[in-house]
Amino acid sequence: MTEASPSSPRTVWVGFLLFFTLFVLAFLLWLLAAARNFGELRLPAIGPVADFTLTNQDSQAVSLAALTNHVWVADIIFTRCAGPCPRMTGQMRSLQTLLPKTSSARLVTLTTDPDFDSPSVLKQYSDHFHADSKRWMFLTGAKAQIAALAGDSLKLSAVPIKRGERQNDADLFIHTTIFVIVDRHARLRGSFETGGDGVDWTNIVQPKLLRAIRQLEREP
Repeated sequence: MTEASPSSPRTVWVGFLLFFTLFVLAFLLWLLAAARNFGELRLPAIGPVADFTLTNQDSQAVSLAALTNHVWVADIIFTRCAGPCPRMTGQMRSLQTLLPKTSSARLVTLTTDPDFDSPSVLKQYSDHFHADSKRWMFLTGAKAQIAALAGDSLKLSAVPIKRGERQNDADLFIHTTIFVIVDRHARLRGSFETGGDGVDWTNIVQPKLLRAIRQLEREP
C-alpha cells in the first residue's frame, strides 16, 4: 500500500488560500469600480458636432479645433434679450466660478442675433458678466454657420418672432433655454433645462451639470 505524501494536505490548503486571496482581491476591485460608477449620469452620445468657423468676443476666428480635447457647455442667447438670456448668462457665469482651476472645460455662448451682436457688442456683454475669455467664448458670425452649429449639431433652436407679434422691441426670438454638454471627442452628450416651472438650478441642475463635466473629463 502506498502511503499518502505528508505534503498533500499542505498543498491543498495553500491552493485554497491562494484561490481565496484572489477571490477577495477581485471582489475588492469590483467594489471599487462599483463605488466609482455609483451615481454616474447616463450621458449617451447623441451625435457629432460638425466643424464651424465663427468669431469670438475678441474678434478671433474660432473653429471646432479650439474645443477639441475639451469638455464644453453651450447655450444660445442674444444680448438685446429682456427675457431669459440675462438669467442664463448669469447661470453660465456661476459655472465659470464653480469650475475648478484644474478643469479644462470650456463654456460657449452663441448669439442668435448676429446682425446686432458684433464681436464688440459681445465683448461688452461678456465683460458685464465677468467672462474669462480663456474659458468662456461668445460666438457670432454668419447666420448659416450659427444655425448649423446651434440647430444641427447642438440641438439648440431659435425662431425669429414676426414684427407684428412682438410684445416689445427686444422681443426678437423664441429660443431654447437649455445648456448642452459636449465631450472631448466633439460629441453631444446631454442637455439641461435652466429655467421654468419646477426647475431648481442652484440645488439640482447646476450640481448635476458640474457632475456631468467631471464625469466626461474622466473618460478616455
